[in-house]
Amino acid sequence: MPYVITEPCIGVKDASCVDVCPVDCIHTTDDAPQYYINPDQCIDCAACELACPVSAIAHDASLEGDMRRYIEINANFYRS
Repeated sequence: MPYVITEPCIGVKDASCVDVCPVDCIHTTDDAPQYYINPDQCIDCAACELACPVSAIAHDASLEGDMRRYIEINANFYRS
């Protein structure tokens, strides 16, 4: 999974990332606390990372420590 949405998105859910995604791989539900990136559709373009007003989006390789758990959190959203 190239890009991952992390903790700063929780409770904010600004849709700027959705608007710039060229492959429509960022989704949420009304009940979900944040947006999620589909790991099977993301094309690693970084448009979402630049658009995020709370810096919640990062490349999976750059995530450290506790933030690495968001790799699985994003993927799990699409498994249900």
